[in-house]
Amino acid sequence: EVQVVESGGGLVQPGGSLRLSCAVSGFMYWMYWVRQAPGKGLEWVSRINSITGSIYNADSVEGRFTMHRVNARNMLYLQMNSLKSEDTAVYYCATSPSGDQRGQGTQVTVST
Repeated sequence: EVQVVESGGGLVQPGGSLRLSCAVSGFMYWMYWVRQAPGKGLEWVSRINSITGSIYNADSVEGRFTMHRVNARNMLYLQMNSLKSEDTAVYYCATSPSGDQRGQGTQVTVST
């Protein structure tokens, strides 16, 4: 079983940046960042292969978000740049694109 704790969210203006962190205990081949915007379902944002380090991003964030890992610290990160209002959501670290074994999440609000 994987346990995760997300952190790093906050309020940021459009065009700004944030870095989210995910402390991970346990191992899964694929780890995901997913998000849930107000009134919407879960949407996968980015995923990383824990063995190869290969990264895949959703079209909605490609070129703006970057996921990376630091295995020695059991940490995953999501660097978010050029944030838009539509990126406002609760962000979760999870073991599947549907949000399995996700934590409590961290709120990201993009607004003036």
